[in-house]
Amino acid sequence: MKKKLDNSAPKGEWLTLHRARLVQWLHDTLVGDDLAALKGRIAALRAVAAAPAAADDPLFAPTDDPVALRRDVLLSELDQVLAARTLPRARYYLDRLHAGVAAVRRGDVNDINLLRWKEHDDVLTDSLWILERRDTSGAHQGWYWGNFVPQIPHQLLLRYTRRGDWVLDPFAGSGTTLIECRRLGRNGLGVELNPEVAARAREIVAQEPNPQGIVSAIAEGDSAALDFPALLGRYDVAAVQLAILHPPYHDIIRFSADPRDLSNAASVERFLELLGQVVERTSTVLEPGRYLAMVIGDKYLRGEWIPLGFYAMQQLLEQGYRLKSIVVKNYEETRAKRQQRALWRYRALAGGFYLFKHEYIFIFRKRG
Repeated sequence: MKKKLDNSAPKGEWLTLHRARLVQWLHDTLVGDDLAALKGRIAALRAVAAAPAAADDPLFAPTDDPVALRRDVLLSELDQVLAARTLPRARYYLDRLHAGVAAVRRGDVNDINLLRWKEHDDVLTDSLWILERRDTSGAHQGWYWGNFVPQIPHQLLLRYTRRGDWVLDPFAGSGTTLIECRRLGRNGLGVELNPEVAARAREIVAQEPNPQGIVSAIAEGDSAALDFPALLGRYDVAAVQLAILHPPYHDIIRFSADPRDLSNAASVERFLELLGQVVERTSTVLEPGRYLAMVIGDKYLRGEWIPLGFYAMQQLLEQGYRLKSIVVKNYEETRAKRQQRALWRYRALAGGFYLFKHEYIFIFRKRG
């Protein structure tokens, strides 16, 4: 199934209810043995939840232990109870709602409440991501040639981190990952080889609001040789909970004249050797059982498709990582190709190849 990648807020309005009162109300409804009476109570609750002035009801009174429910999902669940034709079926749906209000069951590495999973439809689970345009809101800018779309780290942070976790980006570039970390309340550390790029990225990341007071830092250095434990030690942190790697796709874009730059590697083999060194360094600070994501594409070399992404994937597998998923993300033409779309189509027809419209997001889990 194709899934369009959307970085917007969850659909619908969120309602804040008095958890204890709602739990008791649902319990009292569950113990009844009359289907009509049960539906009558549910219909009354639905009317209150659907009303603009719902906050006037005792179920919406202030409390030290509130529960936030998405209005459209709650109404849908109540409608499901109302549509039930038997008392056991109505109780089944109502019991499921009761459990989702009374308790929270988080994912093992994220803040997703699995008892309220329908409210998390902004989190993608398909392996094909269709992008219509990149997110340009807030501090996100397109000044850096080769930066990746913000929706990628946004999704990875939602799936593989909790608020307050630490995220490492060894190829920080323009700071896209760190901007998303600030938005979602994750601490972000980036490493950038080019001092000028690092300086500008710091300025841009600082423009993004930081209401949760998390750490956002970009260090200058070579991730293939950097002492990552020492870097984390500056912040009294021993490990990170997620690593996001977006390396150069070898020499497709030359990012600098620095011989340490992976985009200047003399061969594909040398590129993979350097990438393996970055992964090895990153592994020293990635917490066991947590995730590493690598975003990378393929390349052409003298008329031959070079599966750079799968070569890079093999590097991770050889270092003992477990492959959890492969996501294919489409991308539209680069600005240069967009101006010559007809020419590139002709070249593809004449040369017997297909134009690149995708890249890979490899998701790995570090063995515990």
